[in-house]
Amino acid sequence: MEKPAAGMPIDGGHGENILLIRLKSLGDILFVLPALNLMRDNFPHARITFLVSSEYVPLLRGFSAIDSVIPIDRAIYRRKKIRAIWSTTLELVRRLRREKITLVVDFQGYGETAWLTWLTGARRRWGYVYRPGSAWAYTRGVEFPEKLHPVHRNLSLATRCGVSPKPIRNEFLLTEAELRPARWFFQEHGLDPARPTLFIQPFTSTLEKNWPLEKFLSLAGHWRQREAQVIFGGGPMERESLRPVREAGFPVAAGAPLLAMAGLMKLCTLVIGGDTGLIHLAVAMGKRVYMLTHSDDHVFPYGHPEWVVEASPEAGVADIEVSRVVEASEAVLREHLAGARAFAVSGCPGAML
Repeated sequence: MEKPAAGMPIDGGHGENILLIRLKSLGDILFVLPALNLMRDNFPHARITFLVSSEYVPLLRGFSAIDSVIPIDRAIYRRKKIRAIWSTTLELVRRLRREKITLVVDFQGYGETAWLTWLTGARRRWGYVYRPGSAWAYTRGVEFPEKLHPVHRNLSLATRCGVSPKPIRNEFLLTEAELRPARWFFQEHGLDPARPTLFIQPFTSTLEKNWPLEKFLSLAGHWRQREAQVIFGGGPMERESLRPVREAGFPVAAGAPLLAMAGLMKLCTLVIGGDTGLIHLAVAMGKRVYMLTHSDDHVFPYGHPEWVVEASPEAGVADIEVSRVVEASEAVLREHLAGARAFAVSGCPGAML
């Protein structure tokens, strides 16, 4: 499957113009971040461009190793208007050609990205091969490893193509200006950034990964009774689903811009949710999280496989008991608040977090 690797530059990437491709989705783009930083560490003088679906362009502001971004409006392709598709594709290919790219790394490996990789005209083209039919697009095609965490999978693509291993950096950076909307949200809802705050992301992209909203509300109620602050996140399409949360008196940030949501998580003590991109974003910002997941899932908070509450093998995520999530969150708050402030825990008379 793998073709011979082209020689790696030894001058830090002077003259290299590198294109990285990962079109979607939120979590999968975040899983490329350590591989991006590895490429930057190996090619400190190269120009690095990221090709991504246009709705995720704001996310890449936190990827400090990127020099430029090329957005692609994938909604045009979903509308199936041939003329618009043709003109959009032609302009994209022209731009890719104008960039005079020397190396492409396709972290997606789908048919469309294989074609885009080939159409760049780059001398070196690396990518995962899901199906033998796409191997033609790459000068270095690597068989897709199924049972690796996506972060290690992306790092593996780079190292198997000749990039030298370096210390892994999973770092998403927010500026103070990008934190400002989160601070405004705290002020508007009477929240104190100095107090312990739990951020709950209740929904994922698939129903089987969701923990029931009523269980999240039980968890939120537990911590509100103990004077912790609780914020619920969510997308714009989830505002109506979150009505019970608003009626229960909890602040809801559904529909906030992505970086505003990132800022809220950055100001919080703990982030809890299912296997969703926001959980992985919180990890990349150095936040403590708990992910509610299946026991056989290979995706976990990167670098911290212990930061999970797993469903039993014969059960689903929805069957995880509230008491287990309460116990996990209490352990985190004890660690966070030790020596800072006394915080009584229900059921443990006299105990201090």
